Amino acid sequence: MPKNYRAELVGVLGSPVAENPTGAMQEAAFAALGLNWRYLTIEVKPEDLGRAIEGVRAMGFAGLNLTIPHKVAVIPYLDALSREAEMIGAVNTVRRDGERLIGENTDGRGFLRALKEDAGLDPAGKTVVLLGAGGAARAIATELILAGVSKLTVVNRSDLRGRELVHDLQSRTGAAIEFVPWPEPCYTVTADADVLVNATSVGLYPAVEAMPQVDLHTAGKHLIVCDAVFNPAETMLLNHAKAFGLRTLDGLSMLVYQGVIGFEIWTGRKAPEKVMKEALSRELS
Repeated sequence: MPKNYRAELVGVLGSPVAENPTGAMQEAAFAALGLNWRYLTIEVKPEDLGRAIEGVRAMGFAGLNLTIPHKVAVIPYLDALSREAEMIGAVNTVRRDGERLIGENTDGRGFLRALKEDAGLDPAGKTVVLLGAGGAARAIATELILAGVSKLTVVNRSDLRGRELVHDLQSRTGAAIEFVPWPEPCYTVTADADVLVNATSVGLYPAVEAMPQVDLHTAGKHLIVCDAVFNPAETMLLNHAKAFGLRTLDGLSMLVYQGVIGFEIWTGRKAPEKVMKEALSRELS
């Protein structure tokens, strides 16, 4: 019987995208399971996104990841959205269903899984402070609301963007969410907060000495401080939290679980989580 040399194709579209490490993680997973799949890291300018999606359809890609600046812009080019993606208003993962391309969002689910499995915290009934109002914040906030948090406070420097996020999520979910403009010189985390999440890009490589301006002096000892920044895994914020004796959750866990969920959506196989985390850790070390 002749050998089949045809590989299943997936990949990430973004601009810039050269430093995105997802491919190393997914390729390691494919190799571990002996799958003839390839993950391509593809630079696509905003003005070329429509043609790129046409190409993805024509070449029979099994799926995609989307990163900046395509997570919202891709939606008109897709055939349908999952419930989460529709509520979030952004797509970071696409799966093929026959001839149709279906938009998903694994950002929030990746964070939620990391919070439950790596930090051992079920957010139901908890009080959460979320820093930021961008795409990552939107996805994380949506999943936290669906998970049943009792109180969600969004803190953002742009008053307009923060209020727009809160209004949008309230209209989509019916949840009660509070917006607080980021005060100067810093935001003080109160003792009733159970979880603090940095969903901004502050602290991301190469600006590794930066951290969100928060005051943890009045925080309760039960607080878990989470950072969506994955490069570096040990951010200044997490080091600051550890100095107060607080538990932390790094962005590496969130990124791995995003990848795990995407792998399973595309292949229908259980992802080799340990292999994927080790591969990503090597890339970011």
